[in-house]
Amino acid sequence: MNIILAINFYIPIILIGILMVITGLLILANIALGGNKEKVITINGKTEIPVKGEDTLLNILSNNKIFIPSACGGKATCGFCKVKVVEGGGDVKPMEEPFLSPQEKKDNVRLSCQVKVQDDIKIEIPESMLFAQEYSCEVINIEDLTYDIKLVQFKFINPTSMSFKPGQYAQLKVPGIDVIRAYSIASNPKITHKIELIIRMVPKGKATTFVHRALELGDKVIVTGPYGDFYLQEDSNKDMVCIAGGSGKAPIRSILHFLKDQGMPRKVKYFFGARSKKDLYYTEEFVELAKEFPNFEYIPALSDPLPEDQWEGDVGLITEVVDKYCGDLSDSEAYLCGSPGMINACINVLNEHKIDPSNVFYDKFS
Repeated sequence: MNIILAINFYIPIILIGILMVITGLLILANIALGGNKEKVITINGKTEIPVKGEDTLLNILSNNKIFIPSACGGKATCGFCKVKVVEGGGDVKPMEEPFLSPQEKKDNVRLSCQVKVQDDIKIEIPESMLFAQEYSCEVINIEDLTYDIKLVQFKFINPTSMSFKPGQYAQLKVPGIDVIRAYSIASNPKITHKIELIIRMVPKGKATTFVHRALELGDKVIVTGPYGDFYLQEDSNKDMVCIAGGSGKAPIRSILHFLKDQGMPRKVKYFFGARSKKDLYYTEEFVELAKEFPNFEYIPALSDPLPEDQWEGDVGLITEVVDKYCGDLSDSEAYLCGSPGMINACINVLNEHKIDPSNVFYDKFS
């Protein structure tokens, strides 16, 4: 009996000792393989970041105030955090495969959340990302736009202002949980001390559930940005076709704010698709804009209006309505924002109207 008690007493000690030896061996192996040596990340051939230890490229850049978009927080489920790896970085991991097109693989594009910095590495990122910052903000307004869409206004505390292009987006960090989500900026770019985000409730979505059910006036949150290559081509004078659905109205609203301040110098047709009348919002705002500027036309369409809607406007899929009202688009630009399926369908219709693919700009909401 005493022997059994003695064995039971020493087993945990022996196991702890074995674990300590294994841990020590792993540390030594990591050092031998270069995990403790200093590495250098070179960005766009000029900016250099010294690195000690090992971490993902995404985390190291974030710790050095270079904020790469990442809606999933580095879990390889969103595919946003793409960078071009010019040198180093190792092989593409299986988790990256679904998010990389054949051309991107050929161009050495990687998900930065899956690239471990074990040696010197050279990368290329858009210069605009070098200007994205992390902002502490206060929630100063929450407004219900529909039964499932809210407008949230954030005032910048530190830094106190953000300069962005009409159409770009920001990322919201949800307090208390490891969730980051991207939302297009809906506000006027000339107003830099605050931004407005339009956020639609997604069933079981952690971020949108927080915004719709827990976020309150006065709450402090973190926002990063601005991000995105989808924005108004300010130097162009081409006619514009804008197409959106759901919360995709946000970037188009920002673009229209900008054009209104310029006196609406370009001809704009804005198509907005919804299911029924309860899914429409900001209708009066855009109807008034159309009255003020003959260059602007707002065309909402319902795919499945209810009898009580007494809808007298266009009915059908938004692609059908675009096809109905658009002629030759060979000298026009298109700005699209919505689900991937909607965007792809709209591009097909625009192609039928002879638009130049290089003049089609879009954001896809997954």
